[in-house]
Amino acid sequence: MSEIKEIVEDENKIETVIADDIGFRGTLTFKNSLKIKGTFEGKIETDGHLIIGREAVVSADITAGEVSVSGIVNGRIKALQKIDLYKKSKTSGDVIAPDLSIESGAIFNGTCIMEDKN
Repeated sequence: MSEIKEIVEDENKIETVIADDIGFRGTLTFKNSLKIKGTFEGKIETDGHLIIGREAVVSADITAGEVSVSGIVNGRIKALQKIDLYKKSKTSGDVIAPDLSIESGAIFNGTCIMEDKN
């Protein structure tokens, strides 16, 4: 049986973490790194790294430098650098990025547009 791979990071090195008991709605902008473990609905804009945790549910249009998904995302994702969709993640919506990685076992429903890095 294969193990579930997820980004294992030291949360002390992540600028901000939205905990699993937090639900947030609105527009979220930040510069460095953010991990969502709870729920979010709205719009996310950043040049930094957005990490969607395994238990997270995000319904948003996302524009970021890099996006790593282990949970559920509904909405368009545009990354300037890379999008990673990990095993057991569920992504519904279009993705736009110069680099895309979809791990075996991830669910992706949408279209993909590969663009050159800026």
